[in-house]
Amino acid sequence: MITASDLDRTLMYSDRALEELGVPENVLLKPVELNKGKWAGYMTASAFSMLKKINQNSLFIPVTTRTTEQFKRFIIFEKEIPLSYAITTNGAQILYKGQPLKDWSDQITIQLKNGSATEVELAAALKRAGIFLDGERKQAEKLFFYFILHSLPTPLDLIEIRELTDKYGWKVSLQGRKLYFIPDAISKGKALEFICNREGMEVIAGAGDSVLDWDFLKNCRNRFVPSHGELLKVMGPGDITLTNQLGVAAGEEILEHFQKALSLKI
Repeated sequence: MITASDLDRTLMYSDRALEELGVPENVLLKPVELNKGKWAGYMTASAFSMLKKINQNSLFIPVTTRTTEQFKRFIIFEKEIPLSYAITTNGAQILYKGQPLKDWSDQITIQLKNGSATEVELAAALKRAGIFLDGERKQAEKLFFYFILHSLPTPLDLIEIRELTDKYGWKVSLQGRKLYFIPDAISKGKALEFICNREGMEVIAGAGDSVLDWDFLKNCRNRFVPSHGELLKVMGPGDITLTNQLGVAAGEEILEHFQKALSLKI
């Protein structure tokens, strides 16, 4: 059976996220991300122990918008929690035992040519609409782009951006101060479905915090969302289980739910 989860602001939390969402008193943190020689991401020590057990008792698949290079900063997956699969770059890449699956990469290349407007066309449309984003623009492996924002768009501006990008075959997601623009062809859900078919398994439990995560959560038997997540704000509670906790404590709570889902199945 498969368990699958987003990482950032779902199971694992940056210094900024810890500051924003808080850390309960007397909670021991486990460093999990190393960036340029410095610790940059954490989960609770209890959550880390639970994730190790979950990985031993299911096919655990991280599902992240991070590029493959950024994903590899999570050093716990090198030795402490070895993985068979990982979905990176919002579904554009599937790693199998650390290497990209060529069959999947070839499919994505074809779908990108046929499914969405080009990045140049979308940028021109945003400019014509008078949409200016105050932030630093970043590229993700020539597949999509995002802004690290200095100031956040208003809710009305965000609605306008969503409606415009949708017309051009793109989707948008605000995660903290990062605003992502991603072609519809690149989907966490399609990537996870590919693995399910390849392995002949279903996803018994999934978790995520952003709109981009709904692509795969909708096909999970049990769905868990941290109560601070963008997904709740955009879609409402729906057919999901919300955490009672915020931040890094929510990550621990989600893994408790995963364990219960697995115990029901085993």
